[in-house]
Amino acid sequence: MNSGGDHSGSSLSDDEWERFLQESEDGVRDAPKEPSARARMVTRRLQEQDARPEPWRTHQPARPRRRTGWYALGLVATLAVAVVALAPGRVTDWFGGGSDAATPLAPESARPTAPPPDTSAELPTLDEPFRGSPAARWASGTAGITVPAPRATGWMSKAQVARSLERSRDFLTASSLDPEVLRGDHPAEAIALINPRQPKERAFLDRSLTTPSEKYNPLVLFSRFDTSKVELVGDVVKTRGRITYRTGEMDALEVTTDVTYVYPVVSAEAGSDRVTRVVVRREVVMNWPDPAKVITEPGTFSVISNRVNTTNGGCETYTGYLTPSFTADRDTGEGPAVDPYDRSPAMDERMGGAGDGKCGTATRS
Repeated sequence: MNSGGDHSGSSLSDDEWERFLQESEDGVRDAPKEPSARARMVTRRLQEQDARPEPWRTHQPARPRRRTGWYALGLVATLAVAVVALAPGRVTDWFGGGSDAATPLAPESARPTAPPPDTSAELPTLDEPFRGSPAARWASGTAGITVPAPRATGWMSKAQVARSLERSRDFLTASSLDPEVLRGDHPAEAIALINPRQPKERAFLDRSLTTPSEKYNPLVLFSRFDTSKVELVGDVVKTRGRITYRTGEMDALEVTTDVTYVYPVVSAEAGSDRVTRVVVRREVVMNWPDPAKVITEPGTFSVISNRVNTTNGGCETYTGYLTPSFTADRDTGEGPAVDPYDRSPAMDERMGGAGDGKCGTATRS
């Protein structure tokens, strides 16, 4: 038996049922009538439903709460959107974006007509080595070197020009961007792209890498650091420049590469965290000759000329390595002041204004 009612399903008690029978025999006019079987069943179900415990999976809506918190959050979000719209630069600074998070520059398609604007006086850090420098907006590695569309030139078809431009860029990678070469290793891959049948050039390379001097300076072609004194910060080198080409002598393909490289470095002394930058602008003119007219090795070029202008890479030091200074008076001398990020002067003008080889003063690093 269930506590909700008897098994028959009647809603009347025993006493009421007794009275009902008695009054029925006596003919009481207002005697209650026995409920029908259907009525008793419905009554029993209702009683059982009222007594049934709530199932554990039953969902009971919670009482509504005041939404003051949501309204406040919505107000804050609205204000934040307004601040971003009115002062996006300030919001970027709040979250540590700084100059390194600035919009990247478009590739350099022609020589610029003016130097890049001053960015800020912020100093570089180990986490942001290009902070406060125009290079913060430059591309990294070969992405910052513009390669023009190929066209049939000289003795070469369009496809041959495309291949020669690709290998010219490979030389820049192997000579000025390869991490092992930057740490002082022998630039074997870069040298393999230079025509071995150019005896004077090969003699220059061998001597400059073994016994460097003012005359035999490997830095005109390669970027190298002495890791016992200098360590590179991270693995990113910022670049900006372009490759151009034309028909050269004897119908050769003449390729000119003019690229500025920015290397962030720190002293190799334990605990050093003062970051400085070495800025190298290097121009290499290559000749891809017609093998029917000039003795050469397939896939190699001859060096026509090479020039380099360096900021904070050492003044009148010929060790075969870039030797930056970490003091405030770096790169001061008798030469003129030079903005190392200004690519508007041609290399002829830049080298001609170097004060007859005297060290100058960089206006920024």
